[in-house]
Amino acid sequence: MTFQIVALPYAPFASLFTRPETELARYRARRLMADSRPGYPCRVSLSDAEIGETLILVNYTHLGGATPYAANHAIYVRSGAARACPKPGEVPDMLTSRLLSVRGFDADGLLQHAEVKEGAALAPVLEDVLSDTGIAHADIHFAGPGCFGARAMRVA
Repeated sequence: MTFQIVALPYAPFASLFTRPETELARYRARRLMADSRPGYPCRVSLSDAEIGETLILVNYTHLGGATPYAANHAIYVRSGAARACPKPGEVPDMLTSRLLSVRGFDADGLLQHAEVKEGAALAPVLEDVLSDTGIAHADIHFAGPGCFGARAMRVA
């Protein structure tokens, strides 16, 4: 048993890049330019934006449904980002270089596991959390700001 980290698709965010600043507020979004690296982790490419790249900062619901743990937070998406497809067991550099919170949820969206680890130690944590068949997925958050980083799923 292993895990696979899943990036968000670009399509739901693409139209935000063509909207004028005056419209972005309706989508709880802002356009900005990366001015440091690391610092702007894209949830589609699963990599930090390069200095000077355009991004959208937008509120994203990463755990919806009828659960007390339903949650949303701000995420960055790079303009034109290609969706990352990490191999099973692979952890993108964007995650290995940060302090992370790993939260395991069951099929009903109820929290079953939570811990904070350095990103360099993420792989064995995900292996352990997802070895519990009562956990449907693990959400990975950046521990400092608390925002959603990516989701990890069990793969055979």
